[in-house]
Amino acid sequence: MSQEPVSISSRDNPLLKELRRLAQDSTAYRKAGRFWIEGDHLCRAALQRGRQPAIAVFAESAWPVWAAEFGASAAKTLLVPDALFDGLSGLESPARLGFVFDLPVDVALQSGLASVILDRVQDAGNVGSILRSAAAFGFQQVIALKGTAALWSPKVLRAGMGAHFALRLVESVEPVVLDELAVPIIVTSSHQGELIHRQTLPWPCAWALGHEGQGVGAELMARAAFSVRIAQPGGEESLNVAAAAAICLHASAVAVAAT
Repeated sequence: MSQEPVSISSRDNPLLKELRRLAQDSTAYRKAGRFWIEGDHLCRAALQRGRQPAIAVFAESAWPVWAAEFGASAAKTLLVPDALFDGLSGLESPARLGFVFDLPVDVALQSGLASVILDRVQDAGNVGSILRSAAAFGFQQVIALKGTAALWSPKVLRAGMGAHFALRLVESVEPVVLDELAVPIIVTSSHQGELIHRQTLPWPCAWALGHEGQGVGAELMARAAFSVRIAQPGGEESLNVAAAAAICLHASAVAVAAT
């Protein structure tokens, strides 16, 4: 049960220093074992998925606004002056409401799940957008190979808009782990494979999405059941990886709905 809010007024408070790192450093969550989200949309999305924050943090001006909805959400609740909250926030316009969650531990790849594989996708916005598409179109697991942007970083969390809490996220693994997946891997390519709208798509499956510039690596390509390409009658060389992901994952969802 949530305790009465604890007020913190010192910028040098050790807990505030840790929160500042979590909010501003893309990989601090790995060492801390917990991560930070900010704003009512993300906080609400986490609660709706049954996630309980370890800590809730409110700016003093936000407490009267959000106390009724979020005040009893966490085991520990902190109130900080607005200026201190703004200093720890990673946003240009701080939302003045944040949650800290314990990081899921020992999340191993689960075989048989409809999955998305990220092969060194490095832009946080792209990764977050792909997670949103995965959750929207019925995929259950996202597997990030080493070199992919940190999945629980603040920027990816913001871009994911709550999708993190609907997915099984497996991070920083080598391609050999994919041998345990037990579903066909489909690779997207600009230049080879059948056009996606002409291909019979298996379900469950795993869509492999590669580095923004280099595409899917050789180790992952060797594990693919087949490749597909997206029709581009406008003549562009390639699509943004997040846009390609949305098209491919939607195609799978449509195929499932039609069966």
